[in-house]
Amino acid sequence: MVNLKNYRILGVSLLALSLLVPVYVNSVNAQQVTINGAGATFPFPLIDTWRVEYQKVNPDVSLNYASIGSGGGIKQFTEKTVDFGATDAPLSPTEFEKAGNPVHIPETIGSVVLAYNLPEVTTPLKLTGPVIADIFLGKITKWDDPKIKEQNPDVTLPAEDIISAHRSDGSGTTFVFTDYLSKVSQEWHDAVGVGKSVQWPSGIGAPGNEGVAASIQGSPYSIGYVELAYALTTGMKFASIQNQEGNFIEPSINSTMAAVSAAAPTLPEGSQPWNNVTITDAPGASSYPISSFSYLLLYKELSTNPSINEQKANALVEFVEWAVTDGQQFAEPLGYVPLPQSVIDINEQTLKSLTFNGNPILTK
Repeated sequence: MVNLKNYRILGVSLLALSLLVPVYVNSVNAQQVTINGAGATFPFPLIDTWRVEYQKVNPDVSLNYASIGSGGGIKQFTEKTVDFGATDAPLSPTEFEKAGNPVHIPETIGSVVLAYNLPEVTTPLKLTGPVIADIFLGKITKWDDPKIKEQNPDVTLPAEDIISAHRSDGSGTTFVFTDYLSKVSQEWHDAVGVGKSVQWPSGIGAPGNEGVAASIQGSPYSIGYVELAYALTTGMKFASIQNQEGNFIEPSINSTMAAVSAAAPTLPEGSQPWNNVTITDAPGASSYPISSFSYLLLYKELSTNPSINEQKANALVEFVEWAVTDGQQFAEPLGYVPLPQSVIDINEQTLKSLTFNGNPILTK
């Protein structure tokens, strides 16, 4: 055996250098994994927080997420250019089949709010579903319209034109919003309908929740729909909405949780179609009426995506399992509702069904 004490390199003992060898070996063995996702802007603040926090849990895994809208996320997921997709709208039967029957993983629950920019008004507005539909149909065009004044008798409303703002991209937030409008307005249901993209009768378009929020903030007398987290983080004003029971409900963690509590027991398994899942216009005295799940999309057989090797498959599933369990602690501070245990249980079963080359990824 070589006696390391007898050698010196640049004045440094080889014995000392030998102590560094384990560090060097570990750095070689610890291969970095980058997980790429794309899709909904609705959960972006939460996913971006997960990106930062998960680095503390597993420094060898990096997360990239492109907030491009649900439509773009579904497209990139189906084309296998990302490792996972994210959408606020469950896949339609056609999309589900085209993507090879992937799994839906509810990642969080949020609310769509009606945010507005009325410089003169400090009292929170109250709006009914039919009034909101008529604003976006272009039938109610002034802020002092009698139908708005009727629900806000103590508010001095300006005689200004209403500027309505909507998403210009394929959007799960649009799907949730139009799903709600189709339930509360027969005219909306018949003339416009439900979709991630619709033919808007009036208003201005902007990409992403970020774009709509910026449009509202930059345009006095405007109104538009954004996810609650964006309204909270930007300090926007938003309306209380009348629910099925006739109560005007402010969007909040509690009122959103009330809306989802009745839906949880009837949810399908993650590998089944979710196209009929909706929690808009939910019953309940305290339910906020424009609430929704947001989903991650994964292939049940992860080798279906040629860019996913076994190492990445393991890292991806471990990250998602963390996100829907420990990662839920970051939801509420951002304005999202943490998943109830019944939904976490569904997600756990779904994750245990995922395979790589036919072999289960989670074995515990």
